[in-house]
Amino acid sequence: MPDAGPNPANPAPAADAADPPDGLRGECPALRRCVAGDLGEFASSYWGRRSLLSHSPDLPAPYDDLFSLEAVDELLSRRGLRTPFLRIAKNGSVVGDSQFTGPAGVGAEIADQVRDDKVAALFASGHTVVLQALHRTWPALVDFSTQLSADAGHPVQINAYITPAESQGFSAHYDVHDVFVLQVAGEKHWTVHEPVHVDPLRNQPWTDHAQAVAAAARDNAPVIDEVLRPGDALYVPRGFLHSAKALGGVSAHLTVGMHTLTRYLLVQELAALAANQPALRTALPLGFDPGDPDQLAQILPEVAEQFAQQIRSATPDALAGRLRRRTWSGNRPAPLPPLAHAASIASLSVGTTVRLRPGLRCRVVPGDPVVLQLPDRTITFPISTEAAVTELTSGADCKVGNLPNLTDADQLVLVRRLLTEAVLVATTS
Repeated sequence: MPDAGPNPANPAPAADAADPPDGLRGECPALRRCVAGDLGEFASSYWGRRSLLSHSPDLPAPYDDLFSLEAVDELLSRRGLRTPFLRIAKNGSVVGDSQFTGPAGVGAEIADQVRDDKVAALFASGHTVVLQALHRTWPALVDFSTQLSADAGHPVQINAYITPAESQGFSAHYDVHDVFVLQVAGEKHWTVHEPVHVDPLRNQPWTDHAQAVAAAARDNAPVIDEVLRPGDALYVPRGFLHSAKALGGVSAHLTVGMHTLTRYLLVQELAALAANQPALRTALPLGFDPGDPDQLAQILPEVAEQFAQQIRSATPDALAGRLRRRTWSGNRPAPLPPLAHAASIASLSVGTTVRLRPGLRCRVVPGDPVVLQLPDRTITFPISTEAAVTELTSGADCKVGNLPNLTDADQLVLVRRLLTEAVLVATTS
């Protein structure tokens, strides 16, 4: 079992913000809001291994700028939410959608819009409200998730759990992704236990081990048994069992799910590369029974050797290409206002300041031509633009007219193309 460590509720010593931790990107402002202490120690000693409770005084700021109870009411009553952006549960049982949705009325011919009156009645009767995918629907959390994904290198999703006093929405379970719990309002008692199934994959849910989960939560000593108060944060690695109960008032917390990229992902993509090997694409014998171990024994050694040869010959470049397509689109980049962006393209001139669209994953490959790799495509440029493209995609502010090795006219052509491709955005500075 992963070692929870001595008293994991105690955060590590305060970090020096001037020294970015090894293996992480820059100052990691969003990750710092989730973890007290040194981020390098968190990365090496806690990530994927141990739970960690961080108290509000040891974190940069509370979370009321990200979310609030008032935001919950606005989303439920004024934003026209539909399923599956909302779930409602009590004591581990999820309520059917029909109990809190209905027709949207004139001009919106849909049948599953959230009914605020029905949600209010369920909440008053002790049900937990779960607002899902807030990284797509609430502006502050859209920006926060974009930055956190850039900080950590893993895709991020954000849900909110709003629980009435003295109520529990879900019994002990584990998640198949790592979680940061950010307490927004009220108090909640959290209990965390070590895994019964270490490092579960996406297709290995806790229900596959329901009896072991229940027994461990009942019989084993917890590694975390604490009350979270506004501004506190709790890190729970995937596979760790957890449950929570609201105390004397309404509790609201954000569950920030990190969809962990694993070594098994590399195995999957290595296997996919085997499709390039003709010998592994040949048909099995006529009449072959794949459920017969004796027949498998006749052909398995040959297939295994061919597969092993394919794996040994795989190159990092070939694997990286597949992984880019699969992982770089896990989170969308920062929102792009279409009208304002079109206006910035039309008004582009020498002196305009631009920068890489926040949250956009890209990579410049030098050569002739220069290749810009993006999540869903590649763009090529003349070799003369290499220094300028590298600078424009660095994340720093860049001013048209100051880019290296190009005339003003060529700079305008290059920047206009990158704006049109939604790689760059104009800044207001």
